[in-house]
Amino acid sequence: MSERLRLWLERAGAAGYRLRDAATGEAVRWEDPRVLVVPVAGVSFRPEAVEDASFAPGRRLALVPEPENEHDPNAVGIWNEERSLQAGYVPRASTAALRGDEQAVSLWRVDGGLRVLIVPAAAWVGTPR
Repeated sequence: MSERLRLWLERAGAAGYRLRDAATGEAVRWEDPRVLVVPVAGVSFRPEAVEDASFAPGRRLALVPEPENEHDPNAVGIWNEERSLQAGYVPRASTAALRGDEQAVSLWRVDGGLRVLIVPAAAWVGTPR
């Protein structure tokens, strides 16, 4: 049985957060196989949404499957925690890796876009520090 993933969000300037393993204190790279960090796809269609405070780095987000999406039945929308505003989508190439019960956190703002951390439902993601 593998140990539960535990992460701290560590402030890395105004743009966002770095990841740190809460058990060891070691930095966790975005390429680490235990996490998925993705750019939000489709933000050019919703530029005002990405700038909304509900998508600020460190905020919890909702991943919403869209099986009725006419362009991609595997589409997964990225919404604010309240599900009142959509920023965009999980990139198509990354949706196959999702089980459907993951949790998401806004991680980094970059040039009108956003990077999102996606981790298993059982993972613990500590509040930003």
